[in-house]
Amino acid sequence: MTFDVEVAGRTRTVEVASADGVYRVVVDGRPRTVDAVRAGATWSLLVGVRSREVSVGDDGDGGLAVYVDGRRLAVRVTAAGGARRRAARRRSGGEHAASAAGPMSVGAPMPGRVVAVLVAVGESVAARQGLVIVEAMKMENELRAPRAGRVADVRVMQGALVDAKAVLVVIE
Repeated sequence: MTFDVEVAGRTRTVEVASADGVYRVVVDGRPRTVDAVRAGATWSLLVGVRSREVSVGDDGDGGLAVYVDGRRLAVRVTAAGGARRRAARRRSGGEHAASAAGPMSVGAPMPGRVVAVLVAVGESVAARQGLVIVEAMKMENELRAPRAGRVADVRVMQGALVDAKAVLVVIE
């Protein structure tokens, strides 16, 4: 999987592949091997010869609050090219998803397992409200409503395996 990761105003391209708890990570073309073990809500990472304790949470503003050895970093993660596509859409006057009319589908960003379904059909939701939590690559991703509306359809249930881009919830 490839992501654009923004930390302290700097965006880097990060590629991640894993096998048996060992991750091959390439940051801006520079490869690294990372040993990762989850200990409750914290990850213990061995990057080269350096050990790091990392925990991740929602920063409440659409990004992540990442703590590395107790030091807080504000991080935003998007699919590769996502930041560039959003910037191009803004420059071209493209419509933002939150203002689009009609039903909107919320899909899985990558293959994974549904950990929790947080809404039901007919329920009203606020913009950015959590809808579904999907676990992928040993990380939980809370998928949120792109805008306020009503849940028209819930197409998954807890425990289901989903493919990348599979529609999970539809908002009207």
